This record gives sequence, C-alpha cells and structure tokens, in this order.
Amino acid sequence: MARYTDPVCRLCRREGVKLYLKGHRCYTPKCPVERRSLPPGAHAPQRRKMSEYAVHLREKQKARRIYGVFERQFQNTFAKASRSKGVTGSVLLQMLERRLDNVAFRMGIASSRPEGRQMVRHGHFEVNGRKVDIPSFLVRAGDVIAVRQGSRALELFKDRAEEARVRGTPDWLQLEPEAMRATVLRVPERSEVDTALQENLIVEHYSR
Repeated sequence: MARYTDPVCRLCRREGVKLYLKGHRCYTPKCPVERRSLPPGAHAPQRRKMSEYAVHLREKQKARRIYGVFERQFQNTFAKASRSKGVTGSVLLQMLERRLDNVAFRMGIASSRPEGRQMVRHGHFEVNGRKVDIPSFLVRAGDVIAVRQGSRALELFKDRAEEARVRGTPDWLQLEPEAMRATVLRVPERSEVDTALQENLIVEHYSR
C-alpha cells in the first residue's frame, strides 16, 4: 500500500499551519512551523494572495494531509459523503473521524494519526473482538475498539494508556484506559470535530 515517506513537517510548512503529524514534537518549540513559517524549498517564495481555486485546493490538501488520505481515497470518501443524507461537508468530516487510525489517535493510544495508522497496520487493534488491520475501516455506533491482548503488555501501550487518562477523549467515545478500549457511543457531530477545516471549501472544490 502506498504511503507518504518524505518529511511530514514539510507538509505543515506548505499549508502554513500545524497539522500535528509528528505527535509530541508538534507541541514543542522544535516544531518547524514555529521556527520557519515560509513554505519548504531552497528558493521558497513569500506567501502571496491566492486565487479562489487555490484557496479551495489548499483546504482540500490540508484535510487530506491531516487524516493521511491519498487523493483517490479522498475522492472516493467524498463521493460516498455526497450520496449520503445530510450536509455533504459535515458527513465527509464525520467519515474521516470514524476511520480506525483516527480513532486510535482520539483514544490517546497513538500520539498522532500517522502513528495510529502504523499501529493499525501492524495488527495491534481489534474491533468487536476481531483483528482489523485496515486504517480506513469505518467504525459505527456501538463498536468496541481495543488494543489486542497480545499487545497490551508492550511498554509503549502501557505508557499511552496512562497518557490517555490525562489527555481525554471526545464525547462520542467512551474510553476505558485500564482495558485499553473505547466504545463508539454515536457518530461524531460537526461541532465535535476540532480540526481547523472549512469543509464548504472542499465541497466547492469538487463541485467545480
């Protein structure tokens, strides 16, 4: 499966905002966005006023990079959202939030979404008692997501379980830190998605 292997901090600098792709480093003064606000590249130009198309494109790219989704997969997700009931932009964000790699991040077990993706791919999670190693798996209301029994003894997961107590989880998840599992109480509402995205710009981009 294809994945992005270049320095992820370049993505944050390209968008001009923190995308929180490096976990704890993003919250320290070492974050490249704070040290250098210019776009990446040896001859990076100053940021200038963007066209309407560029504004729409950058918002779409920002969403893709935050959730670690490639273009074709993002297009397919948008197509499913547009066919679903409700406001397309809100449904799109709800579907992205329900991805298993994002749920691992929201549980506090993963320090970032890329790390959550890696944990899922390595088979550390189960849904309703069954191993799931597909990061794009969409959880539903009532699903129980847990770290697999064989992985709970690893020091990494023990440390993250302790961090999860302090970090907290969104209201649509019920976390049990000791058991390293969470229950999906309901589909997240738009107001509970705290990513700084303007989904209406993404809808306008695909409606051109």
